[in-house]
Amino acid sequence: MIQKILIAEDIDSIGLGLEAILKENDGVEVVQTRYCDEALIKFKKAFHEGEPFDLLITDLSFTEDHRIVKLKNGEELAEAVRALQPEIKILVYSVEDKINKIRRLFSDIEINGFICKGRNSSNEILTAIKVISSGESYFPPQFAHIINNSSVPEISQYELRLLYLLGQGYTQLEIAEKLKQEEKPGSSSYIEKTINRLRISLKAKNTVHLVSVAKDLGLI
Repeated sequence: MIQKILIAEDIDSIGLGLEAILKENDGVEVVQTRYCDEALIKFKKAFHEGEPFDLLITDLSFTEDHRIVKLKNGEELAEAVRALQPEIKILVYSVEDKINKIRRLFSDIEINGFICKGRNSSNEILTAIKVISSGESYFPPQFAHIINNSSVPEISQYELRLLYLLGQGYTQLEIAEKLKQEEKPGSSSYIEKTINRLRISLKAKNTVHLVSVAKDLGLI
């Protein structure tokens, strides 16, 4: 049962809003922080005092300021917390909408839930916590069918970059120059082979259709 929750969120209005919703449940203790390093310190203190948190709710991106930090984002925080307390429940609350990134959070860090920030997303919090408490994973409703669909292939960072550039309207020649500048494989033949492979994987009829499919799947 989830009774003690740590929120890592650098926007006060969002953090306070989440805290207010969570405290609607009697007996739930909520602690809030705006920095990942500070969140980890609070987490370690509670853990070593024998009163660990049951749930971490964290954003992924945190705005930099004057502080020198070790943990730069919520992903690093989630990894550190998971390493210290493997059984901790982790719920990511972020504007991230790239399927590959969300999938990786579930597979690599084994987060328990993900909520996409939006107008009514705060209302999902209690539902997500209920699902997580039952031992199941909570997926963003708009992406659940894709995240759980093994037929949608994993796309590499190089392939994502290539898809993004195609989506921006660059020609293959222009893409080749950009990728070479980024010290990535940029030969025309390699790019052509990669595009053909992506077309097959995503069942696209041509390059224009490939970009459309990639956008529909939230890859770019």
